[in-house]
Amino acid sequence: MVQIDVSKISSKGQVVIPARLRGRYKEGENIIFIDDGKNLILKKETEIDKSLREDIEFAKRTEQGWKDIEEGRSTNVEFEEFIKEIKKW
Repeated sequence: MVQIDVSKISSKGQVVIPARLRGRYKEGENIIFIDDGKNLILKKETEIDKSLREDIEFAKRTEQGWKDIEEGRSTNVEFEEFIKEIKKW
């Protein structure tokens, strides 16, 4: 059964999970936030399959890489060295 409830975001970006939904989750459990620009979806980390988890990690590393480049924290490497690094992933 789908349950829907409403909560507010605090000034610190915190969200309270409503009491009637909270019982299904454990303290310290990881939650993944997926923002498609229109919707914000919360999923238990355990519900995400391995391939999607790997895609999410790759996206995070890529985003951080672009941020590093934009902020001047990058290095130049030769093509062969770049390929060696990619294969490590």
